[in-house]
Amino acid sequence: MKLFLNSLFHLKKSLITVFVLCVINYSNACQCPPTLLNKEECNKYDLIFKGKIISIKNCNHNLGEAIFEIDELYKGNASKKFTVLFNCDDGCSIQLNVGEEWIIHTNYKQINNALLNWCSRSRKHFANLQEDFYYVNYGKTFDEDLTFLRTELGLHRLLSNEINNSSERNIKPSVNQSILMLIISIAGVVIFYFIINRFFKSK
Repeated sequence: MKLFLNSLFHLKKSLITVFVLCVINYSNACQCPPTLLNKEECNKYDLIFKGKIISIKNCNHNLGEAIFEIDELYKGNASKKFTVLFNCDDGCSIQLNVGEEWIIHTNYKQINNALLNWCSRSRKHFANLQEDFYYVNYGKTFDEDLTFLRTELGLHRLLSNEINNSSERNIKPSVNQSILMLIISIAGVVIFYFIINRFFKSK
């Protein structure tokens, strides 16, 4: 009986140890290294801006889309409305909500969108400083970050929607569009041949 109780005790101790290790490993996996906001940190990113989320699209192939309305652009090129993609299945991801104001530090995925890295310098604005966990990690408030970006990087002009949307003209047409274009081209050639042939016969 004593041997059974000792075995049970060691088993319980082992299970607790495994549980604690799992919790620690999960916490470390989601813990981003601390960073200082300086020019060296800003050089890691293609695009830096302050904006508000105006819409969010459901996840597609593990990626969601947050449409931002940019108020201030500090680095890179973007139009007033810009798409930021984010990983939906990442266990360390933070929920994005319409109406939230963010400072986004990111890199382009395509010419007209960017992919958000949860361990980037990006941060959300909190009305209550006590709720701002970014302040605990960074040691600076949201407004202090803004002051640095405005002073060191300055404000940049946003692209017009026409310029930003021009990239869509280079998108490869679908199969149906290609077939339709081919039919129109053939019809144009036939009509042209018919008109020329009729013109020469009339002479």
